[in-house]
Parts: sequence; C-alpha cells; structure tokens
Amino acid sequence: MKFLETAAKKSMRHRGGIQKPHFFDLGEVKDRKRLATLWRKNHIQHVVDDYESQLEELFQVQNPQLVYSSDFKGEFRKYLRGLISQKPIWQYGKWVFFSWNATLVHILPEDEYFKVRTTRNRNLINEEEQKKFYDAVIGIGGLSVGNSVALAIVLQGGAHHIKLADHDRLALSNTNRIRVGVENLGVLKVEMTARQIYAINPYATVELFSDGLTKDTITRFFKGPPKLNVVIDELDNLAVKYLIREEARKYRLPVIMAADNGDNGVVDIERYDLDPKTPFFHGRMGNVSYDMLTKLDKFSIGKMIANHIGIENVTERTLSSFAEMGKTIVSWPQLGGAALLNGSAVAYCVRKIVNNQPLEDNRSLISLDEKLIPGYHSKKEIQNRKHTADEFRRIFGF
Repeated sequence: MKFLETAAKKSMRHRGGIQKPHFFDLGEVKDRKRLATLWRKNHIQHVVDDYESQLEELFQVQNPQLVYSSDFKGEFRKYLRGLISQKPIWQYGKWVFFSWNATLVHILPEDEYFKVRTTRNRNLINEEEQKKFYDAVIGIGGLSVGNSVALAIVLQGGAHHIKLADHDRLALSNTNRIRVGVENLGVLKVEMTARQIYAINPYATVELFSDGLTKDTITRFFKGPPKLNVVIDELDNLAVKYLIREEARKYRLPVIMAADNGDNGVVDIERYDLDPKTPFFHGRMGNVSYDMLTKLDKFSIGKMIANHIGIENVTERTLSSFAEMGKTIVSWPQLGGAALLNGSAVAYCVRKIVNNQPLEDNRSLISLDEKLIPGYHSKKEIQNRKHTADEFRRIFGF
C-alpha cells in the first residue's frame, strides 16, 4: 500500500526535535492573527475550553470560607458576571497549542494555573514547600524508570525547569514499564517525556539532551545555566553513572538513583552537597574507574548492578533471570509497577532535599514482598533466600 509507505516516511521525518507548546493571549491582536493562521491552515483539530470550570475552582481556592455555604453558586455567578462585564471569557487566560496532537486548550495564567493545580496538595505539602519544589531545577538521566520519576515530580507540582537526557527512542518492549501509548513508538524518549510533562504543566521549561550524557554534554547538563539542584541517575551505562558522580562532587549536588528489583525498589541517595568526600556508589561497586566501566558487556553490567544492590537484597526471580540472559530472555527483567514505585520514591526524596528536610543519606529498600507476602520473615523463607543468594554467588563467582 503506497500511501502507508509515504505516511511511514513522513512520520520518521517528524520524530526528531523538541516541540514546545505555543501560547496565545487573545486579548492581543497579534496573537489573534497568529491563531487565525493556524485555523486557516487546519493545524488545529481539537479544542478544549473548560475555562469557566477552572475559574470556579480558582474562586474556591481564593474563597475557601464560601465553598460549603448554600450561596456559593450565587457568589461565583456574581464573580463571573463581573469578569464578563470587562471582556469576553475567551480573552482571559492563555490558549495553548500542542502541535504534536493538534490540540488547542484554554487555561488559566501561570500563577493561577499553578495555584489551582496544587490546591489539593495542601497541607500535605505546604505553600512554602510547594514553591521550593516548583522552583527546583531537576536533571534526569535515563528515561525508563526516569520517565516515572519525571511524571511523579511534575504531578506533585515540582520542577518548573527539568532537564532530560537519553539517546534512545521508544521501543515496543519499553511499554511494559513506561506509561505511554503506542502512537509514540519510535519517538525519542526525551521528546516523549517532554510532551507528557507539558500536558501536565504547559508552563514548564523542559531542556532536552537527546544525545544522552557524554563527556561533551555532561558539564552543560549540570552547570547550565541554570545549574541543577538535584540530579537523578536512572541510566544503564555504568561508565556514565561514574561521570555523573564526578560532576555531582564537583558542583556539590545530591544524586538519587532507584533500581528495579522484581516488584520492589532500591533507592540510593548520595549527598555530595553535604559531604563531597562521599564514596561513589557508597563504595558498593568496589574500586572502579570510568575506563574500567566502559569495557563491561551487558551481562557484566547486570552482574555489577546485582552486586551494587546486594545479592542478599535481590529477589529470587531476578537472580535466576541473570542465568537466562542470552538463553531464554534477552535482558534482565523489569516491571512497570516497580518503575512507578521507584518514581514515587525518588520524587519524595527530591521534595525532601530541596526543602532541607531530614532524609536517609544512603540506601532504602522499598519492598512490597516484605510488606505483603505472608511469612516473608519466617525462618524458612529467610533460609530459602539465603540459599538462593549463596548459590548465585557460587555460580557467578561473587
């Protein structure tokens, strides 16, 4: 089918390059002309205008004492009539156009948008904490678990400015752990994640490093401008992980890393901001160097990661999977639930760090198995896990 071949080629040509939302203030004549051009060229296929509902929520936030009164609707209608008497509703706020899905949306101005978006966070996150979280500049390397991290941070109202680094494109096998639809297959992971962030917060600033992190790009990633406040390491490349820690030590920045472990998570926190002498990886990988780590193959990387997590902490099924790599499976296994779990955990850590609140400075195991499997701490199960770990050490020479 010729038209399918043509469509596929056109799709490939449009898969690169950052696409940012386009904003329009329809109170301005020049913006009305710009938007009219998009209409004329049929670039806009969908329109979402729920602005009155947003105004009602804003009115609630600004007048919480009226929310449960019998006359709330009347008070809001009076407020709305006052706005309309000055200019039509379509001239208020901003209209934002998302070119990648041909959608135009009417939203509140940034400050009011942020206030309404985060109102249900209070007082779990107070106003001062929320502002520090929003103002933080966060860098994320690796967008498998890193995708869940980015969305968890932005969902909670964090990181107005976020830097994303990954050189890969979305593959079908990634969709078991990345919350994304198949319409994004072949799209750069940085671009795909940026679109998701903009859909939550169109006012965000998303900076993309589509070549990943290398010796040539890593300093700009850290130093900016703007300089990072926190760096999140979700890369598979151990040599680049080493480079991240060199830069974090240089600029005295905290590093957070979360690893999948079956259905569970392992979160490591390295506070180079508090103590630049902190050993890389807390010393768990031994005496490693950048050059040594560049020479590892896929199997050796998996073995090194297992060693870092601690054989005693790795689930039985994860351990048994290493022996099957290249035989019955192509890589070490990962689950979407664990990616979401780790994403939530890392977002929590980021919020605590930027607010200078108490936080573990080494490692935390987040185990659903421990909390939900009956008899997990029984003598028999403890012995079974020890036997599995010992056998793994014997077979692979740990």
